[in-house]
Amino acid sequence: MNSAALSNPREITIRGIFLGILITLVFTAAQVYLGLKVGLTFATSIPAAVISMALLSAFKNATIQENNIVQTIASAAGTLASVIFVLPGLLMVGWWAHVPFWPTFGACAIGGVLGVMYTVPLRRALVSQSTLPYPEGVAAAEVLKVGTATREGAKEGKAGLQAVLLGAIASAVMALGAAAKLMAAELTFYFRTGAAGATGIGAAGSLALIGAGHLMGITVGVAMLAGLVIAWGILVPWLTALAPAAAGVGAEAHALAIWSKEVRMIGAGVIGVAAIITLAGLAKPIIGGLKSAMDTARRAKLDGAVIDRTEQDIPIFMVGLVTLLAMVPAGWLLFSFLQGGPLASMSLPLVAVGVGYILVAGVFAAAVCGYMAGLIGSSNSPVSGIAILAILGAALIVGMVGRSVMGPQVAHALIAYALFVTTVVLAVAVIGNDNLQDLKTGQLVNATPWKQQVALLIGVFAGSCVVPPVLELLNHANGFVGAPNLDSISDQPLAAPQALLISTLAKGVIGGDLEWGLLGYGALIGLGLVLINFFLKKSSNDKYSLPPLGVGLAIYLPSAVITPVVLGAVLGYYFEKSVGNSPAGETAKRLAVLIMSGFIVGESLFNVALAGLIVVSGEGEPLAIATSLTAAHTMLVSLVVGVVVVTGLYRWAGQRGKDVTA
Repeated sequence: MNSAALSNPREITIRGIFLGILITLVFTAAQVYLGLKVGLTFATSIPAAVISMALLSAFKNATIQENNIVQTIASAAGTLASVIFVLPGLLMVGWWAHVPFWPTFGACAIGGVLGVMYTVPLRRALVSQSTLPYPEGVAAAEVLKVGTATREGAKEGKAGLQAVLLGAIASAVMALGAAAKLMAAELTFYFRTGAAGATGIGAAGSLALIGAGHLMGITVGVAMLAGLVIAWGILVPWLTALAPAAAGVGAEAHALAIWSKEVRMIGAGVIGVAAIITLAGLAKPIIGGLKSAMDTARRAKLDGAVIDRTEQDIPIFMVGLVTLLAMVPAGWLLFSFLQGGPLASMSLPLVAVGVGYILVAGVFAAAVCGYMAGLIGSSNSPVSGIAILAILGAALIVGMVGRSVMGPQVAHALIAYALFVTTVVLAVAVIGNDNLQDLKTGQLVNATPWKQQVALLIGVFAGSCVVPPVLELLNHANGFVGAPNLDSISDQPLAAPQALLISTLAKGVIGGDLEWGLLGYGALIGLGLVLINFFLKKSSNDKYSLPPLGVGLAIYLPSAVITPVVLGAVLGYYFEKSVGNSPAGETAKRLAVLIMSGFIVGESLFNVALAGLIVVSGEGEPLAIATSLTAAHTMLVSLVVGVVVVTGLYRWAGQRGKDVTA
C-alpha cells in the first residue's frame, strides 16, 4: 500500500453511507421494539461492523476505515432508539393519541446533533489521552482489525455474518412459536410466604433477553441477581405481608400489585441516588477533560502546527456555531408543541426555560454518559439514571414557571411539556454516549475523528426518520401499559417500563403527590449499595464490583425481564471461561457475541413485523393456533427448545472458532 493511501485512506464513501443507513434503519426498528418491551437496548457497533465486513469484502479497495464509518453510522441505532424510554410517556398521560412524525423526528434529530457537538471537545481528554477501557469500542476495533487485515480475518467475517443470521433465525422462530401459542411467552411461578405474604419469579421465553445478558457481562448480571433477591426475596414478601390481599386475590395478583405500586418506586429511588453519586464522582474528570481539550486547541492555533489526520475533530468554532444554530429549531419545536393548548399564553418563558435546560443539562448528560461508556461500555451506561434525573429537573423547572396558573388542564400540559423537553435531553445524552465509544474504535483503527463525527450525524438523521413510524406502528398494534390505547388492536400492550416510570415521576412532581417516602427508602438502599460497591472494589483492587445502577434496574424492572438477562450473563461467563485457554478462544468469544446480537435483532424484527400484521389483519393475535396445549405444556416446550437452541449455538461458536483459526 502506498504512503498516500496510508495518510489519506478511503473512509466516507457513497456505498459506505448507503450501507450504514440501511443497517441503521433495520437496527433502529429492532431497538425501538426491544426498549418498549423490556426497557433495555443493546450496542449495535459490533454486529454492524461484522455485516459491513462481510458485504464490503466484495470490493478489493474497501478499507478498515471505511468499515469503521459504516459501524459508526449504524451505531446511532443502538443509542437514538433510547428516546423511547421517555417518548411513550406522552401517550401514557393522554397528551398524544398517535405519534406525530415531525415533532418526534425533530426531538431525536436536534438532540442527536447536540449530542455529537457536545462531545467533540471531550475526545482528546476522554479518548486519546485517557486510560478509560472503552470495552465495546475496543471490541469493535478488534473485530474490524481481524476482519480486514488478513485472509483468516475475512473468513471470520463470513463466520460472523453466519453467527448473526443463525441467532436471528433462532430467536425469530422462538418468537413465532410464542405468537402461535405453541410455546409460552413467559414462565412464571408465584406462591404464598407465610399467612399473608406472597412472592414469585418469572422468566420471559425470550432469546433476546438471554443475548442481552451475555452482552452485558457477569458483573452486571450479578448486580441484577442481587436486585432480584432484594425485590422478590425481601421487599415483595415483606410488603405483601404488611398489606394482606382481599378475599379471592391470588398470590400472583397480590405480589404483582405490591411490586408495581411500591417496590418499583423504591427501585426508582435506588437508580436515582446511584446516578447522582455517579455524576458527583465524575465532576472532576469532566471539568478536567473540557479544560484539556480547550488548551490543546489553543496551543495548536498559537503554534500554527499541522494537526495529524488522526487528531482532527470538527473545528471548535463550527461546533459552537452548530450548537447555537440548533437552539433555533429547538426553540421552534418547543414553541410548536405548546400551541393550541392551555400553555400557549406562557410560550415565551416556557420555551426560554426549555431551551436553557436542553443547553445546560444536555452538556452535563452527554459528558457523563460519554465518560460512563468509556468506563463500562455504552450498553451499560446509566441512561436510566440520566433520564430520571432529567425528568425530575425538567418537571421542577417547568412546574415553577407554570405554578401561577396551575389547574388540572395546565398541570396536564406541563407534564407533557416536561416529557417532551426530557426527550430532547435524553437524545443528547445517548448520542454523546455513543460518540465517544465510536471515537475510541476509530482511534484504534487510525480513523479520522471529524469524518466519524460527520458519519454519526448521518446516522442520527437516518435513525430519527425510523423512530416515529415504528413507534406509531407499535402504538396502533399494541399500545402501552397505562395509556388509554383507544385505537390499539391487540389487548396485550407493551410494558414500556422506563417510559411508565418517567411519566409517573413527571406527574408526581408537578401534581405534588409523588411518593417521596418510597423514593427515600430506595435512596437509602442505593446509598448502602454504593458503600458495598466502594468497599468491594477497594478490597479487590477493582477486580470485583456490584454496580448499584444494575441492582436498581433489577428492582424496578419485572422479574420476567431480569431473570433471562441474569441467565444470559451467567451462561456467557461460563462459555467464555470454557474456551478461554483454547487458541481459538478469542474467535469463539467474538462469534458468541454475534450470535447473541442476532438473538436480539431476530426477535425484535419479528415482533415489529408481527405488529404490522396485527394492524393489517385487525386481529390481536393473528398467528395464534388453536391447540389442546395447556400453559404447563407450552412452558415445558419453551424451556426445552430454549435449552437446545442456546446450548447448540454455543457449541457451534466453539467449533466454528476452531475452524476459522485453523
